[in-house]
Amino acid sequence: MALLYKADPARGLQWARLFAEKAPDVPFRIWPDHGDPAAIRYLVAWQPPEDPTRTFPNLEVVFSVGAGVDQFDLSGVPEHVPVVRMIEPGLVEGMVEYVTQAVLTIHRDLFDYALSQQQQVWRELPLKPAAQRRIGVLGLGVLGTAVLQRLRLFGFACAGWSRSPREIEGVDCYAGETSLDAFLARTDILVCLLPLTPATRGLLNAELFAKLPPGASLIQTGRGAHLNQQDLLAVLESGQLRNAILDVTDPEPLPAGHPLWTHPRVRITPHIASATRPDTAVEVVLENLRRHREGLPMLGQVDRTRGY
Repeated sequence: MALLYKADPARGLQWARLFAEKAPDVPFRIWPDHGDPAAIRYLVAWQPPEDPTRTFPNLEVVFSVGAGVDQFDLSGVPEHVPVVRMIEPGLVEGMVEYVTQAVLTIHRDLFDYALSQQQQVWRELPLKPAAQRRIGVLGLGVLGTAVLQRLRLFGFACAGWSRSPREIEGVDCYAGETSLDAFLARTDILVCLLPLTPATRGLLNAELFAKLPPGASLIQTGRGAHLNQQDLLAVLESGQLRNAILDVTDPEPLPAGHPLWTHPRVRITPHIASATRPDTAVEVVLENLRRHREGLPMLGQVDRTRGY
């Protein structure tokens, strides 16, 4: 009943040490050294091998090391094999830190002050209270909910949108396609934390940006394919959007010379908003192994009809 790890090898060594300490009864393998294929029951991967059950005929569960599974070809994983995305405290806290920093960067006009510094201009801008800055988060899963709960503490006017109804204390929650326009109209800083599905691919486009208040800003920490980059450049040029902070792009990295690299109103980070921490991730995987053995629902189990 072995577990095979197929992701970053350096992190794999940390996982191996933690499994040896916490679950010595579970043989731990690191790709490509999978040993006896018939012994592999669990696969932890960023990208599984093609048609994994052909190689590992007794595979029981596929775990993603990330919060999403859009990088998976789910059609290659048989329906009887559950797919589980990563929901662990370290990943959540990292995203909360990143988005909070990004919101405060925009809220406190640090884009403008950076430009003033480059021009050697000492210029004070009026300070807007947090209560007058409207934050809107697309996606109210574990990450989006945690982000909003933290931003509330600063006094921001917080709202969230999801496809199905949610309730979060102190947050105005919008649900469904019919409420999206109203959500966008009240949002000064838009944070994208949606999963990537056929329905959300290309969602951040000219049509959506036009529904935001003039001068709104974007924080994109979902997936690169959510964003139409040419539309973003156009609305930054027109002033419909004032700033954009991008942690994800399509492709990653952007090609040399792409105009987003040097745009004065764009900040780019290399998909580092959040990362799975081996110590906390191993705890979650072990809990899910226990749940699987006992026939209980696993944390983060993917609904294939939704893609997340």
